[in-house]
Amino acid sequence: MLGLEIGGDDYVTKPFSPREVAARVRAILRRTSAHQPGLFKENGLSLDDPTKRVVCDGKGLDLTAHEYKLAAVLLKSPGQVFSRDQLLDHAWDDPGAVTDRTVDAHVKSLRAKLRAARPGAEEMITTRRGLGYAYVPETTKPCA
Repeated sequence: MLGLEIGGDDYVTKPFSPREVAARVRAILRRTSAHQPGLFKENGLSLDDPTKRVVCDGKGLDLTAHEYKLAAVLLKSPGQVFSRDQLLDHAWDDPGAVTDRTVDAHVKSLRAKLRAARPGAEEMITTRRGLGYAYVPETTKPCA
């Protein structure tokens, strides 16, 4: 009971059937997949996980794999601040092989591509000095 009270979704008592565990996992995945769709859409900007594309008003942005992964992390959590280390963990298979300044370079490139897609718009990826980066949705101007 304690496990459920501190946030667990389910439990299985011993002895258990592997089929029962698999069925419970599938049920949890069905419940959670409804809340985490593979497609993000907001104000003309969309992110499609299955195709790994970021699109602005029907025009795909030419992003590198790391830029896409950074965009996915930031867009799916509007307003949440991610540290460089957190972004390294999400966007690089071996985060130990690169420095945290690598994130800065990729964010700069991602910002430039977003800026080109939305000329004159406010910066969508903001820097929280000493904390990290966050996606701030723009609500005043659609993609140009």
